[in-house]
Amino acid sequence: MVPLLLLPLLWGGSLQEMAGYRLEVQESVAVKACMDVRVTCSFSYPWNSGYPWYYSAELFTYWFREKDQHTNDAVATNDPSKRVKPETRGRFSLLGDPSNNDCSLSIREARLSDSGVYYFRVERGHDVRYNYKDKKLNLQVTAFLGKPDIHFLEPLESGRPTKLTCTLSLACDEPHPLLFSWAGDALDAMKPDTLHSSELTLTPRPQDHGTNLTCRVTFQQVTLERTVLLNVSYIPRNLHISLSFKNVTAHKILQNTSSILISEGQALQLLCVADSNPPAQLSWFQGSPTLEAAPISSTKVLELPYLGTGEAELTCQAQNPLGSQNIFLSLIVVSPPQLLGPSCSREDEGLRCSCSSRSRPAPSLRWRLGEGLLEGNFSNASFEVSSSSAGPWANGSLSLREGLSSGLSLSCEALNIHGVRSGSVLLLPGKPAFLVVGALGGAGAMALLSLCLCFLFFYILKARRKQAAMRPEGADDEDPVMGTVAWGSRKKPCSDSPPDQMVLSPAEDAPPPGEQEDLHYASLNFHEMTSREPQDQEATSTEYSEIKTS
Repeated sequence: MVPLLLLPLLWGGSLQEMAGYRLEVQESVAVKACMDVRVTCSFSYPWNSGYPWYYSAELFTYWFREKDQHTNDAVATNDPSKRVKPETRGRFSLLGDPSNNDCSLSIREARLSDSGVYYFRVERGHDVRYNYKDKKLNLQVTAFLGKPDIHFLEPLESGRPTKLTCTLSLACDEPHPLLFSWAGDALDAMKPDTLHSSELTLTPRPQDHGTNLTCRVTFQQVTLERTVLLNVSYIPRNLHISLSFKNVTAHKILQNTSSILISEGQALQLLCVADSNPPAQLSWFQGSPTLEAAPISSTKVLELPYLGTGEAELTCQAQNPLGSQNIFLSLIVVSPPQLLGPSCSREDEGLRCSCSSRSRPAPSLRWRLGEGLLEGNFSNASFEVSSSSAGPWANGSLSLREGLSSGLSLSCEALNIHGVRSGSVLLLPGKPAFLVVGALGGAGAMALLSLCLCFLFFYILKARRKQAAMRPEGADDEDPVMGTVAWGSRKKPCSDSPPDQMVLSPAEDAPPPGEQEDLHYASLNFHEMTSREPQDQEATSTEYSEIKTS
């Protein structure tokens, strides 16, 4: 009767180890995924040798996973009639002979999903049916420590599709598919459904160089990832030139072709910059580069210490093994007008004046006659105006056939967008006399010339007074030195003259009304101002260099 009373307890197991039932097993075992492990185990159970059916009943042992009780599937057993979980079949097995009380368990190619709590059960006949739950096996499978590998079938080149693969090396074959995903800035233009495969076809762009690409693999609820830095080759791009004056950056040129205005005589430094991988070789060429052309500089910096007149056409070339790119620069040297003239000469009963100017861009010439403005080519009974240009030069002439009255003024003006220069001729009342003045370079030169004229005037005035004192009474008043031409005004020799004009005053002996007037012309040439020893006590120390009269 006793075995029959204990049968319900033996069938369902016990919370406490019953008399005669004992299990020795390692309660906590850790193993890395895909590795093998052996769990040593021994057990005992009560049996009565007085009952002959003990010897005839076959002994069966089982290992169950605790959370799988509802399925009633074992993970390992020696009972051929018992169903075994598909995930553990062939990997979990009993090592020893149960008849020798050996319940050792072998686990091959452990998986992360194998982690859990396991218990042992014994059955023999109808009397021995017991679950050993006082001691259980706690199996912990840790993740594989490796990371995925990203393989490039060929080097990355901008614009060329390249296949990439992501792999995870494991020591066992995982029946469940690995979950892949890709991430990175280089993938922002790709469709999301193409980013969940172990293979990826990438068409890199220049801006993808130096960015991160990550492959993530989810393996048995554990995510592993690998990140690489993309090395994308591309031809030179974003080529531009920086200009600097005295090491101060002025501006940048981003256009493919550009023209820059540079003042004549300016020192300039050009810096050529390109974005490329691998880095480009930078060279400078005069004009457009050809296969046979030799560079004028094989560095990114081109020094131009002095810029003369004209234009300079330069090309910067950036080249690497994938290709080349050129940027063209035209330096246009500009300058304000330089005026030669006006110069005037007598022509029959009239006056002919000519004027020339040079500048970049070429200047335009025009004449001012009194309050009137004369431009281009024009002719009438009173005057004729003509002009022509060639390269940086412009030439003009003005012929006056009549109207040479006192007080008449004329000037030649040369102008371009960078400045204006003018020279003037003035006829004062009395016997007409014209002074032809060359154009001056600026206010400073004009002031110096005016100062020299003042000294010249005082010198001539003193000489005339000295000669007048020595002249016999009743002698002609004509100036023996200057003829009929005198300089300056008797009252205000300097201050009343316009700053941009040089003036001749009439001689003292003007011809009577009605008589034909003889025109006198003078030109003044200043060379280097020299200091001379005074000829007498009243002579000044600074004189003109030369005076010609005609």
